[in-house]
Amino acid sequence: EFTCMEIYVSYKDYNWMMTFTEKMLEKICRDVNGTDEVKVGDNVISFKAPYPRITMAQAIENATGFDISGKSEDELREFCRQQGIETEPAWGKGKLIDEIFGEKCEGSFIQPTFIIDYPIEMSPLTKRHRNNPELTERFELMVNGKELANAYSELNDPIDQYERFVEQMRLADKGDDEAMIIDHDFIRALEYGMPPTSGMGIGMDRLAMLMTGQSAIQEVLLFPQMRPEKRSQAQDADNENDGQEEA
Repeated sequence: EFTCMEIYVSYKDYNWMMTFTEKMLEKICRDVNGTDEVKVGDNVISFKAPYPRITMAQAIENATGFDISGKSEDELREFCRQQGIETEPAWGKGKLIDEIFGEKCEGSFIQPTFIIDYPIEMSPLTKRHRNNPELTERFELMVNGKELANAYSELNDPIDQYERFVEQMRLADKGDDEAMIIDHDFIRALEYGMPPTSGMGIGMDRLAMLMTGQSAIQEVLLFPQMRPEKRSQAQDADNENDGQEEA
């Protein structure tokens, strides 16, 4: 892992991309399996559109009873401590919220579900939400307890983007090794102009795994380094006998 397909569409937003994504996955599932459903392990997953849309804040509150809206970094860190979620001093609000979601929510979304409207601290390349400047127009599609796709309305304001990069550098100075650096070439490109755009990245390995009903991603990788060798019962019996003779 990881093979990713990206798509960018000008003059569209993340709402359009959600509709496109669910229709695309429904068609893929039908073409591959002849039905809207596929069995992965013990779970029967339906890719029939439309999919539920739940905000990041609501998903966390549903799972924990804790509302992340308006919470400070210290309050988020204290909640993590109470929940037994390990954190690092360098983490800012975005990383803390991401860790809460990953520990308490992500694995519960078996059926395809869009998690939408991420806090701005989690999404430095995403356009601010049109109705709430503290949020962004971003979604992640969760299927079988894991992220399958990540998308947003692209941030095309060079001033806002520069300020986001500055905040990322502040986190990097604190020791956050996942923080971004200032990309001056990207800022300059935005200054020339970029139309409203929606972009999405989708994990092709996970998509192939889901659509073929595989529980392990190694089964769909072309060159899996950790794929267990398939052995016959006769080979296993021979190895067991060899071990007994050596003993």
